[in-house]
Amino acid sequence: MSPISVASIDPSSIDAGAVAHYGDPSREQKILDTEAGLVDRSHRDVLAVPGVDRLTWLHSLTTQHLTGLPPMTGSELLVLSPHGHVEHHAVLVDDGTATWLDLEPGAGAGLLTFLSRMIFMTRVDPADATADRAVLSIVGPRTDEALRALGVGPLAPADVVPVPPAKFATGIVPPRPTAKYAAAALPGFDGLVRRVEGGADLLVPRAAVPDVIAAAALPPAGIWAYEAVRVAARRPRFGFETDHKTLAAEVGWTAQAVHLEKGCYRGQETVSRVHHLGRPPRKLVLLHLDGIATDELPAPHTEVVKDGRAVGFVGTAVRHYELGQIALAVVRQNVKPDDGGQLQVGPSTAAIDPL
Repeated sequence: MSPISVASIDPSSIDAGAVAHYGDPSREQKILDTEAGLVDRSHRDVLAVPGVDRLTWLHSLTTQHLTGLPPMTGSELLVLSPHGHVEHHAVLVDDGTATWLDLEPGAGAGLLTFLSRMIFMTRVDPADATADRAVLSIVGPRTDEALRALGVGPLAPADVVPVPPAKFATGIVPPRPTAKYAAAALPGFDGLVRRVEGGADLLVPRAAVPDVIAAAALPPAGIWAYEAVRVAARRPRFGFETDHKTLAAEVGWTAQAVHLEKGCYRGQETVSRVHHLGRPPRKLVLLHLDGIATDELPAPHTEVVKDGRAVGFVGTAVRHYELGQIALAVVRQNVKPDDGGQLQVGPSTAAIDPL
């Protein structure tokens, strides 16, 4: 069956360049949830940062601890505003010669502009590699089997350092990335594999995408299935579960992308203050939507209303094959699952998942 493109549904969507589904979104979700499938995410932007100073340079500009990062290791990072608001989120992998950053479609130009302004006398050469490199994702509990079929592995699962409590003693957080993703070369395709939570990302030459898909021999799944699995796992996405005033702690990025003991970087004071106070202004929650008033899913940044007042916004809403209509939302910290009063998202009644 021919794929149905998101572009044919909503050309203004950030995912317009991806395949929505391959005829059966629910079945594709189940494959990603219980087996392993391949998602073409080649609409993501990719930046390359070669140069001998790349790791110390990125360490000084971002939230992640990157000095001494071993080759063939991945992680995540944020670039913050001076007031600590999230301006960029990227997933990275270093191959020993260059650090590769992949990020949301259309976000690469803004991050590249920022990085280019910060070069000064540093031996780095950041560049847009989107035209040359593409991201494919293997998702599901059978990811390791799929990687072995591609001649890779075994790769260690994602290694994430527990977030320390407020007012923790110095030295608790080790001097390494808070999230370490094992990586390896993809034989025969001049590509890289990065083992992440819930699957693995393949960074390959764009011209090799059809051959890599054929070699993987996995059931294809569209971006709708990928997003449904992501929402159910409560993983935030930049531009969806974020707005202009998002703090890293509000959406749970402190674990994967923020090192709480590294040296000074832009926005670090806010990160430290919010963590030690222990109570960010907002939080990420999973909403269950009743789906009675309408079958239409709310658009990103639709208000969440309680007792007639806006208390947050929806990020991503999906139809999950088991959970029905669900959504990730960012709401005020004092909004509780059991404190009475109904939440409203457009015409739909919503409830916060207590877990």
